[in-house]
Amino acid sequence: MNSRLSNATIAELPGAIAIPRYDRGAVTPGIIHLGVGAFHRAHQAAYVDACLADGEADWGIVGVSLRSPDTRDALSPQDGLYTLAVRDSAGEKLQVVGSILSLLVAPEDPGAVLAALTDPRIRIVTLTITEKAYLRAADGALDEAHPDIVHDLANPGSPKTAHGFLAEALARRRAAGTPPFTVLCCDNLPANGATLHRLLVEFAKLRDARASAGHRPLAGYVADEVAFPSSMVDRIVPATTDADRARIAGELGLEDAWPVMTEPFRQWVIEDRFPAGRPAWERFGVTMVEDVGPFEDMKLRLLNGAHSGIAYLGLLSGHATVDRAFADPAIRQFVDALWAEAIPTLPDDAGLDTTAYTAELAARFSNTALAHRTAQIANDGSQKLPQRIVASALARLEAKLLPEHLSLVVAAWIVACAERGKTLPEGHFTDPLDYALKDLFARHLPTAEMTTAVFDLTGFAKGHPERQTFIEFVATHLVHFKQDGPALALAALGIGDR
Repeated sequence: MNSRLSNATIAELPGAIAIPRYDRGAVTPGIIHLGVGAFHRAHQAAYVDACLADGEADWGIVGVSLRSPDTRDALSPQDGLYTLAVRDSAGEKLQVVGSILSLLVAPEDPGAVLAALTDPRIRIVTLTITEKAYLRAADGALDEAHPDIVHDLANPGSPKTAHGFLAEALARRRAAGTPPFTVLCCDNLPANGATLHRLLVEFAKLRDARASAGHRPLAGYVADEVAFPSSMVDRIVPATTDADRARIAGELGLEDAWPVMTEPFRQWVIEDRFPAGRPAWERFGVTMVEDVGPFEDMKLRLLNGAHSGIAYLGLLSGHATVDRAFADPAIRQFVDALWAEAIPTLPDDAGLDTTAYTAELAARFSNTALAHRTAQIANDGSQKLPQRIVASALARLEAKLLPEHLSLVVAAWIVACAERGKTLPEGHFTDPLDYALKDLFARHLPTAEMTTAVFDLTGFAKGHPERQTFIEFVATHLVHFKQDGPALALAALGIGDR
């Protein structure tokens, strides 16, 4: 099989495979997406594809990779086309998505990225760059000492970070008299729009402080004139394997260098603040709201929090995928108890149906077709756990309730990190704090002292009056893990056979 998916070959696909039914040549760019990875291609790009098919031809996507050329190298020879494979236990449906018009790689040509960002046709910039790429310090502020931030302040015309690209593009658009684009964060950050707004204002203030005389300050402009609606996104997107590529190629009769696997479920909740306009996403299932906060908290604490618990307990129990871990009776019982702890921390006046939501989550976690790897979910725990687990635990402590199951997830993360190179393969999953954690574990500190050191390193619960109590809960679980692994840690909570 030598032919490859592209504009020239798409007509050769079998009739059962859905393809774009619009004229891609007539589509113009209206959105730039920073972080054009698998999640974006399974989620936002699929929604935009539906809008294009509905006649909204001015919302095509320019994808930007801030680090690696891999996505560009895979999709550019395919004219941006790729296969979306929607899988569940009943089977698989294939759809070719055509909403990505072109792809850029920021490290290779930052000037081209800035030129795209300053195109007046671009009215929205979306981001899925993962939590760690927002470069926050332990206290949540912008990490001014990060080398990439230092670089971007010294080289505004050749940035490396999302902050640098957004700030320079907004400055250039203002100078040219072009209205600002709306910045739509789609990452799992608390109040993600407001968080990115604050970080970009902080970055702009640093730029302003270094600027020469006559410079027009940027921070006030970003603070007052640029919209940063918050959003909540949800769709499980496992990493694509070579076996997936081979199977998809067999179905297509064409090679696809990077198809994307996903589940039938998808959700997008967005605050409706788009001064420069937006696609009619609501026609295709997007929920447009005034306040995304309650939906975001429910997703972070119930889906993402449970995912983290499943990932670390699953790894420590020898389960490679979510469905296998969730089929473990002890882990399933633990997840139910985790939900029972987290639900009371959610607002009770926002119309959230947590019973239906957790039932839907249980069905999604049981999807045997996805093979969502626990190691993939386990990445970057120091960045993910604060909003997924720590926030719920502290809310319970403030309400004089115990965070027994929530605190066990933090302990399981610590143990999983410590076990790499021992019972878990080295590099099985990664974390931005890997080097510091490795040095800390090498000191063989007593459990209580080590737990405190981890909290100091990560900034978990920093400054919170219940921090010490939370540390003590985590340390107790660590003692049980050290004595007899996850079985004893769960048994101490009344879970399992022991």
